[in-house]
Amino acid sequence: MSDLLVFGLLFAAVAIGWVLGRRSATSPPPVSTYFSGQFSGQPRADDPPADGVIDHLADGLAVDGGSARTHIAMGVQLRRRGEVDGAVRIHEDLLARPALPVEEQTRARLELARDYISAGLLDRAEEILLELVREFPGQCQAARGHLLEIYEAERDWRRAIEVAKALLPRKLQWEKREQPPLSRSQGAALRLAHYCCELAEAARLSGDLAGARKLLAEALERDSKCVRASLLLGQVEYDCGHFRQAVQALRRVRQQDPDYLPDTFELLRLCYQALGDQRSMREYLVDSLALRPTPALVAAVAADMVEAEGSAAAGDFLAEQLLQYPSLAGLSQLIGLQLGTSEGKPRQDFELLQTLSRRLLASRPAYRCGHCGFAGKNLHWNCPGCKHWGSIKAIGGPGS
Repeated sequence: MSDLLVFGLLFAAVAIGWVLGRRSATSPPPVSTYFSGQFSGQPRADDPPADGVIDHLADGLAVDGGSARTHIAMGVQLRRRGEVDGAVRIHEDLLARPALPVEEQTRARLELARDYISAGLLDRAEEILLELVREFPGQCQAARGHLLEIYEAERDWRRAIEVAKALLPRKLQWEKREQPPLSRSQGAALRLAHYCCELAEAARLSGDLAGARKLLAEALERDSKCVRASLLLGQVEYDCGHFRQAVQALRRVRQQDPDYLPDTFELLRLCYQALGDQRSMREYLVDSLALRPTPALVAAVAADMVEAEGSAAAGDFLAEQLLQYPSLAGLSQLIGLQLGTSEGKPRQDFELLQTLSRRLLASRPAYRCGHCGFAGKNLHWNCPGCKHWGSIKAIGGPGS
């Protein structure tokens, strides 16, 4: 073979390699390449720009079930990455294709509604979801779930109640009974009870105590374990001067969820004082402590003993209990009792310890969500972190 022929073949090979390299550098990557690192939801340094991938998808879209599902998944991943605009473009482009199969069309609509919710365009999302409920029975449950998300964000509790009732099993739509407690999940019955409590609280503040009582009765019919309804009903009955009914409502909390017992003590004490029956309050506290020994209950019993038996007896009780159930709040309470019987240098030392313990207490949260771990000073019935209902409890109990 002549040298000229060998040179020609080598030149042709180099040219072909150069052309192929240029083409691979300028062509958008295939969808499978983009997806290879996306299912973690975290963008990588070598990920292609979202806009370029979206344009590539739109230009090369073949309208069939498999391709559409890939594009929908792509939009979902973009939304999870926070690129909501890109997700909207993909899902809107899919819905603009007349040949899109019905199943993929309904799924794309649902995902577009979720895109709008993420973008804060709740009115647009609501319009799509209501259409899905009316016209596509297969998507009713999912669409109603997202409608609840919208109405909760807008605090439109009456519309939320309508949707939650539609989510109940058919039998429970006609009979006001508690949903079988498979678990304390965020089911429709639990949500319904909290929606009723939201309306009841508004009615109580406006002076409509009868309306509030009716709403709370419905809340307890929907979810007999609703601690919030019992606490609020106790407040309504107290406002009406029905102290025995208030006591009955508040004492129900011990059977519903003992972790919320400390949240009943203040109002329960006022009710028993109004009835002139402080002894029953003391007995209830002691029984509760035996059932659910927690630092909060120890502190409540000690506070009651101060009035009944004096500071010395309360201090002895508190010191003994702190050995079994140590807590900073209990220690601060014990220091406060010792201050009343101390003088001179010991009193100064106790005052310093009291100041330090109160500062430490002030810096600590009092409540924590059992689902996501959100912590704060106040009791929220709807967790600001994970949006779960009734998942926040006082810190220090067995379940906290």
